[in-house]
Amino acid sequence: MGAALALAQALGIDTMIAAELLPGIEAVMVKKLNEEMVSGSREGRDV
Repeated sequence: MGAALALAQALGIDTMIAAELLPGIEAVMVKKLNEEMVSGSREGRDV
């Protein structure tokens, strides 16, 4: 989270807004990644 906020600040994005949005974005990313892992679509791939 700290790195994401530092990046937001470097890009000129209000860090308070970023702090509000990032947890929701992270939750969606984790959910989608878990779905891909269960379906096997990412199995054996180096990212």
